[in-house]
Amino acid sequence: MSAAPPALDTTPLDTAARELKEHAASWTATALPERIALLERMLPRIADGAAATVADAARAKGYAPDSGWAAEDWITAPYALAQTIGAYLHVLRRLAAGQPPVDAKAVRSHEGRTVVDVFPAVTADRLLLNGFKAEVWTLPGTTREQVLARAAGEYRGRPGESAVALVLGAGNVAAITPLDIVHKLYAEGQVVLAKMNPVNAYLRPHFEKVFTEFIEAGWVRFVDGGGAEGAYLTTHEDIDTIHVTGSDRTHDAIVWGTDEQAEERRRADTPVNTKPFTSELGGVSPCIVTPGPWSDADFRFQAEHIVTSKLNNSGHNCIATQVLVVPREWDGTEKLLAQIRTVLRALPPRPDYYPGAADRRATVTGAHADAEILGADDCRVLVPDITDPDDPMLKVEVFASALGVVRLPGADAPAFLRAATDFANDKLPGTLGATLLVHPKTERAHRAAVDEAVADLRYGTLGVNLWSAFGFLLGYTPWGAFPGHTRQDIGSGIGFVHNAFLLEDIEKTVVRAPFAPSPRGLFTGAPSLSPRPPYYVTNRTALTTMRRMTAYTADPKASRLPGIFASALRG
Repeated sequence: MSAAPPALDTTPLDTAARELKEHAASWTATALPERIALLERMLPRIADGAAATVADAARAKGYAPDSGWAAEDWITAPYALAQTIGAYLHVLRRLAAGQPPVDAKAVRSHEGRTVVDVFPAVTADRLLLNGFKAEVWTLPGTTREQVLARAAGEYRGRPGESAVALVLGAGNVAAITPLDIVHKLYAEGQVVLAKMNPVNAYLRPHFEKVFTEFIEAGWVRFVDGGGAEGAYLTTHEDIDTIHVTGSDRTHDAIVWGTDEQAEERRRADTPVNTKPFTSELGGVSPCIVTPGPWSDADFRFQAEHIVTSKLNNSGHNCIATQVLVVPREWDGTEKLLAQIRTVLRALPPRPDYYPGAADRRATVTGAHADAEILGADDCRVLVPDITDPDDPMLKVEVFASALGVVRLPGADAPAFLRAATDFANDKLPGTLGATLLVHPKTERAHRAAVDEAVADLRYGTLGVNLWSAFGFLLGYTPWGAFPGHTRQDIGSGIGFVHNAFLLEDIEKTVVRAPFAPSPRGLFTGAPSLSPRPPYYVTNRTALTTMRRMTAYTADPKASRLPGIFASALRG
């Protein structure tokens, strides 16, 4: 007979929730100058603790802190947090100076829609990420005047009511939990109880140092625990709202319960938990490759790009590329796949560390006799030709290092883009992020077809020549699923986080990058000064570049820039 599980000790959970409830009104009453000062004082703590945070993350994921793989931990932990804090400070300082949060010149009409140019936002953006751009598309029918009037309502006469938010932390990417906390505090005006995910609970001491002043004031609390603790907190009387990053199963368990009547409740829309709920829940993310006049160097560069979008964090990302959508008739398809195989084989080994990854990979290889195992660690799987519309790789998020290829018809770029857009929208579950690769000459020759694809792809973040995950990092760019999901059909979730400009009526973010690095962009017709991006898994100096980028982002002294450029140009 197995022993009964130990009784749940709710004392620390109750204490944390009660203390937050007692102090929620004091956060609501905190004036804008002090809110700004709190973030300014946070930046040095991020910088001071960056190396230790990265070292713990690297060891937990199975490699040394000085490994090239650790560059991703600089990017997705201290850099992402410092970048987003800087974005909030840019906007909040505008508000404190009596300016609107968004410059009126940044709001424009495009293809019958109202669009907000949100990046680059400051001069340093143009230097460090030259050629990178981001725009926010608002919901159809939203006017330019509405965008300008509604932004930053929390600070412009429409403050929210005091509330305690429960943030159920993600276990994969370090920055997710602190970024969700900052969003709740500064965009929604709520104090936060953050429950760490058991997979990365080792990060709690680092987060507590970063949020020291907020903890001392009673505005943030961290707790540990698993599913039982999370379930208890979701129904706690002192919790007013919930935000979760995870899976649709987690959402449904909270909202509908887990007993035999759960499905009946979902159909009848009679939830067991009616608290306001926002979520980011992943899905099956595509990378769409548009045919065009690619050179050998283009095939290599974009193969590195695609592999990065798969192998970053060992594929344990909610927007890791899972399905590569390519043209069946294009002679470049096999050239691209050959380069992808070469890159996968050449990279140094690393494990899939997230719980269940080996089983999920085994499901993929077991279902595909043609699956290719590439690389020294046996963790990299390529399925080169998925033809079954009910293939599990088209239905279930793998959350590991497995990439499937779908070949679609299309004699030319417009025909292929129509087929690829319909496939991504109608056949793949999830609406969080998608990536579209298109040569600049192809885009100029088929402007209407490319614009139509950008407009029609139903994803919260669409990356054009840029992995959609980049939208997670910028702070200015809202991050969340494409609108339209409901609690009965949650998909990739409801709501947006990050969003430093505090925009409302958001439909999606479109992020763009140069198709080719400098100086080769001159030959594609889209020149920029950006070299191979430091987030590429093939970048040779990424670790040094991201250390320096993080230091600059937390403390933007001009004297730091030459060192960044010197390292980046060698990548």
